[in-house]
Amino acid sequence: MGILSYIRQEIRVVRERDPAIKSNLEVFLYPSFKAILHYRLAHKLYLKKHYFLARWISQRTVRKTGIEIHPGATIGKGLFIDHGSGVIIGETAELGDNVTLYQGVTLGGTGKEKGKRHPTLGDNVMVSAGAKVLGSFKIGENSKIGAGSVVLKEVPPNCTVVGVPGRIVKMGDQKIPRMDMDQVHLPDPISNDIRELQADNIRLHKRLVQMEKRMRCMRTQEIDVLDDKETKQSISIEKEKK
Repeated sequence: MGILSYIRQEIRVVRERDPAIKSNLEVFLYPSFKAILHYRLAHKLYLKKHYFLARWISQRTVRKTGIEIHPGATIGKGLFIDHGSGVIIGETAELGDNVTLYQGVTLGGTGKEKGKRHPTLGDNVMVSAGAKVLGSFKIGENSKIGAGSVVLKEVPPNCTVVGVPGRIVKMGDQKIPRMDMDQVHLPDPISNDIRELQADNIRLHKRLVQMEKRMRCMRTQEIDVLDDKETKQSISIEKEKK
């Protein structure tokens, strides 16, 4: 892809996914635009085995943008990195088309593997702010990773993952459009569990109150019965004396 084609594509991608942009010229100010442009150049050098020069370009880009993309990573079309500070993409990471990453995202390895040690992201995947995806597994297409999640195992397509460690909380056949940038309104399994526990606690409390009322009623009835027996016994004793 030529530089002009790349610029046109980036303008379209940014305008499609970032409501803050007001003009096409603003795209040239975006850190993600600079980082991905430099990555494309560094990646070509890396494939030609000019490793030092490729890493030199990569490291200069980190200092300028705060986005670290290893030149050995494989990235498809339409990558969008929102804000971008602290984003890290490892050497053997593979990203499909129309992937969206937010600030603080790490696509890293576990430190124990050789060869392919970074994750593979399918098409239309969104990784929210601060999320960490660690290991050589795949995140299926059209999936969402919630903010602050730590994903350590494979995720099927069309899923939503949240938590530490990441858990699949939503799975369906309905595809998530790439324009869907909502990283807030995701299912919260912990909150759901807490609400269920609260409801159970309220039900148990009501049952205990009902049992206490019944026990009081039973005690009152026993006292009345005892009183009646004592009264009858005293009357019979008085009759015998007479």
